[in-house]
Amino acid sequence: MNINLYIVEKGGKKSIETPMIEHYIKLCRPWAKVTVHPVFDKKIAKAQDATAQQARRSYTEALAKYMGQGYSIALDPLGEMVDSHRFSSLLEGQGTVNFFIGGAYGFEREFLEQSNKTVSFGRITLSHRLVKVVLLEQIFRGLSLIHNHPYHK
Repeated sequence: MNINLYIVEKGGKKSIETPMIEHYIKLCRPWAKVTVHPVFDKKIAKAQDATAQQARRSYTEALAKYMGQGYSIALDPLGEMVDSHRFSSLLEGQGTVNFFIGGAYGFEREFLEQSNKTVSFGRITLSHRLVKVVLLEQIFRGLSLIHNHPYHK
């Protein structure tokens, strides 16, 4: 199984969350190859300084090429609130799962409608770095549930 996290953020910088991110990726290895793909370019940077609508459009343009290459799940505050068991069922039986984490202004409705599923971790706003850790932990928990590993208990 391949799991990709496409996230609108500048890549390359190590942060305080990096060890936790690496930890969960390593824990997932028996069941899935998990890869984090930061997506950021000059167009996104310029659009974020303009308007929220232009920023959301730039995210769609940057991420659209990854849509449709597997089961696509976008994180959105208005998406379906799922518990860990429901989350694990989204992973089960998939060859490739792509998660999309938008930029500071979220996603365009059009992008969300192209996703197979939109999921919410709650109505609160989390930093990109923190939501990455939460998502990776839930991915590991979901894989543990699927494979009857005791972690989820």
